[in-house]
Amino acid sequence: MVYLMFAAGLVGLFVGGEFLIRGSVAVAQRLMVPPLIIGLTIVGFGTSTPELLVSLEAALAGSPAIAIGNVVGSNIANILLILGLSALITVVPMPLAPMRRDYAAMIAATLVLWAMLLSGSVTRVFGAVLLAGIGLYLWQALTGARTSGAKEPNIDPAIAAAAVAPSLWKSLPAVLAGLVILMFGARLLVESATAIARDFGVSEAVIGLTIVAIGTSLPELATSILAAIRRQPEIAVGNILGSNIFNIFCILGVTALISPVPADPRFARLDMVFAFAAALAMLGFAALRGKVGRLGGAGLLAGYAGYFAFIGQP
Repeated sequence: MVYLMFAAGLVGLFVGGEFLIRGSVAVAQRLMVPPLIIGLTIVGFGTSTPELLVSLEAALAGSPAIAIGNVVGSNIANILLILGLSALITVVPMPLAPMRRDYAAMIAATLVLWAMLLSGSVTRVFGAVLLAGIGLYLWQALTGARTSGAKEPNIDPAIAAAAVAPSLWKSLPAVLAGLVILMFGARLLVESATAIARDFGVSEAVIGLTIVAIGTSLPELATSILAAIRRQPEIAVGNILGSNIFNIFCILGVTALISPVPADPRFARLDMVFAFAAALAMLGFAALRGKVGRLGGAGLLAGYAGYFAFIGQP
C-alpha cells in the first residue's frame, strides 16, 4: 500500500505541475504579461513547485531531513543525471557569456546553502536571506536583460503551444486544479517516503536525497529530455540553472521562513561536496568547452553513480 501511495504521489506531482505551469502561462499571456517575466518567474517557479510543496510538507510534518535532502538531492540530480542524460541524446551547447549571471547565481546559492548547513540549522533569518537572494536575482535578470537588449528566454514549445491565451475561465481552473493535485501529491509522497525509510531502516536524509529528490525533479527531467530529443537542448540548460537557483533561494527560503529546518551534519560534510562539485562541473563545461558532448554526459552520469556509492554513509 505504501508503494502505491508513493507512486500516486509522484504522479500527482507530475500531473499537478503540468496543470499549474500551462495554466499559469496561459493566464499571464491573457493578462499581457511580457514573455521575459513569464520565462523568469512563472515557468521557473512552476517547475520547482513540487520541490516547494514536498519540502514544506516534510518540514511541517517533522521530517526536516527529507526537506533539505529534497533540495540538495534535486540540485545534484539536475546536473549529474538530467544534464548527463540530455548530453547522451544530443550535444548540449552551453555558451558562458549569455548566462554568466545565472552561473554566478547558482554557484553563490550553493555556497550560501553550504554555509547555512554548516551552522546546523536553516533558521527563519536564513530563510529571509535566501528569499532576498531570489529577489535580487530576478531583479538583476529582468533589468539586465532589458538594458542589454538580450533575447527573451525561450519557453518550452510544448508549454507555449498549449497556452495560446485561452480565456481566463478556462485557465484559472487549471491553475487551481494543479495546486490542489500538487498538495495532495506532496502529502502522499512525504508520508509514504517516511514509511519506506522506517520499513527499511534507511535514514530520512537518504530517502530525501534519492527517490524523493528524483521524484520532484520529474518536471525538469521530462522538459530536458524532450528538449534534447527535439534538438532544442538549450532549453535544458536554462531549465537546470533556473531550477537549481530557485530550489535553494526560493524553496528552502520559503520553507525555513514558515518552519525553521534543523540540518543533519551529513549534508554539509558529504552531500554539499557533491552539490558544489556538480555546480563547478557545469560551470567548467560552459567556460572551457561551451558544450557537453556524449563523453561529458557519460562522465556526469558516472559522477552520479559515484555519488550513490557514498550516499549511504551516515
